[in-house]
Amino acid sequence: MHEQAAGLPGGTGPDRPGAALSPAGLPGHAGAAGVRWCWARWPVPTRRRLQVALGMIWLLDAALQYQPYMFTAKFVHEVIGPAIAGNPAWIAASQTWAAGLMVQHIALCNALFATIQLLIAAAILWPGTSKAGLAASIIWAIAVWWFGEGLGGIFAGASPLAGVPGAVVLYALIAVLVWPRDSDQPAVPVAACGPAGRHLPRAAWLVLWGSFAYFLLLPANRGAGSLQGTFAGMASGEPGWLAGFDRDAASALAGDGAEVAIILAVCCALVAVSVFIPALTGPGIVLAVLLALFFWLAQDFGGIFTGTGTDPNSGLLLVLLALTFWPSARPVRDDLPAAPAVSPQLLPTGIGAAAQAHGGHTAPGLRDSGGTS
Repeated sequence: MHEQAAGLPGGTGPDRPGAALSPAGLPGHAGAAGVRWCWARWPVPTRRRLQVALGMIWLLDAALQYQPYMFTAKFVHEVIGPAIAGNPAWIAASQTWAAGLMVQHIALCNALFATIQLLIAAAILWPGTSKAGLAASIIWAIAVWWFGEGLGGIFAGASPLAGVPGAVVLYALIAVLVWPRDSDQPAVPVAACGPAGRHLPRAAWLVLWGSFAYFLLLPANRGAGSLQGTFAGMASGEPGWLAGFDRDAASALAGDGAEVAIILAVCCALVAVSVFIPALTGPGIVLAVLLALFFWLAQDFGGIFTGTGTDPNSGLLLVLLALTFWPSARPVRDDLPAAPAVSPQLLPTGIGAAAQAHGGHTAPGLRDSGGTS
């Protein structure tokens, strides 16, 4: 009897017509030189879903900004004030001016801040106004990054575990990368199809994760007790379960700050260059997500359970940023020779007749099985 042709129902080929088999007979198997591993089909978010995720985070920020604590002068003195320390005079002066204005009209200013964030979230979530919402988010994020976060501590030598370069600047970067467009190119990351083109997003990724490696290796961030102090200092004001974790993590990391900081720095450096090496892009993004989740845990999720947190901090935004670099579709293998057309006489009745009716042509990828058994 005839062997079944690859790609036909019940055959031994892939589950889609026209897919060529690798030398090992399995799709995606690296059986020959130059054959790349294919990543499995992941439920990758679309551009619109990434926009919705960003809008939901803005909605969370608005809810946090409406907390009673934010309408008191403590918000200025305990949240805005510490961000001024360590900054150059030309940044600190503008922050001091903004803080002075806020403390005089804190209720009005905070109500305005929270409402702006709520409107940004609503505009991004509504498809018809997503462009306006993203544009407003970029402008607002830059303003908050300057006057509220003091450029995220990049001049103070802060650690990525503490949130450098500031969560709010990541809102602006992601907004640019997920900017609406008519259609995306198959197998191209969302980040590479936006108005910034293909090269600028990768350059931004390199600078961001490369800076993480740099900051982690600063003496203040790789001291013997640096990581221990980071976790121990976050326990105050947190719910019992999270405060307990902070204390346990601080105890486990006692005396190992330098080793852990070096390991984290090496991982960040690998993530930084992974988007320039196709074979490492997938693993690099997975590693980026894992690192971002670790950062977010070290940040106690931005203090959102304390009643004084203004946003989820940078960890969650880094996860969303990483997803913009994930390919939007499984790449098509182009390293195998085209399969010859199968003879209509070898096809089951019906398929062979249809092929003869169309001049003897068959679907691409259907091959002659080599005769009868």
